[in-house]
Amino acid sequence: MAFRKNYRRGYPVTLLVGLDENSASIWKVFSNVVKPEKVVYVDGSRNAPKVLYNFHEAIVNALRPAMREGVKSVVLASPPRANYAFEFLKHLKEHHAWLFQGTTKAVFAEIVGSAVSVHDVTVLTRGAVFRRIVGETTLEETENLLGLLEERLNSAGSEQLVLYSLEDIETALYGLWVAGKPKPEYIALTDTYNSTSRQKHRLQRLHQIAANKGVKIRIISSKCVAGVRISQLGGIICILQP
Repeated sequence: MAFRKNYRRGYPVTLLVGLDENSASIWKVFSNVVKPEKVVYVDGSRNAPKVLYNFHEAIVNALRPAMREGVKSVVLASPPRANYAFEFLKHLKEHHAWLFQGTTKAVFAEIVGSAVSVHDVTVLTRGAVFRRIVGETTLEETENLLGLLEERLNSAGSEQLVLYSLEDIETALYGLWVAGKPKPEYIALTDTYNSTSRQKHRLQRLHQIAANKGVKIRIISSKCVAGVRISQLGGIICILQP
């Protein structure tokens, strides 16, 4: 991973949250680079329950935009012998149980280390442990997506709930959404499809419109199980919400 002004950032892979005593530094990890997203600070004494609650809620709110876009794997980094990640996960389980439910639930993992400064993150993300953890969390995340795909493919209803062509996906996404009819919920494409497609401008517009309409869109490795399945279906799919 690298930090440069001029780069091809690639596609989102995971979120990295660097926790320390007074702040949480949030980074979006792309396939080629890492980009700083936001820093959330503890407003008061961390030992005060209300202060800690507000701090954790601020982290959740900072993570929401990327999660709405479809990034559902999160790596929590905290220093050795610190319990910051444990406290945050406990808060999530008590107050945001929805993050751990459903076929597109979020996947959280912990790593020991600092992720506060650019130097910290560069060292951390280049390590074998971080790469292994990211591989495990993104694998679980894409398996959840695969479960949703197979569920919709096998739906017994009369409506088609999975679209396979760019043209059909554009029609469903850009058209008028009618109440009571299936509407786009999740768009997934493989990294191979994304990099080799001759329809770059159409894909860029697809990303933009999906973001504007709150439809999750995810680029996944064509080598993972979900990527292989999506490749079998043409490299891009749109899962509709019944």
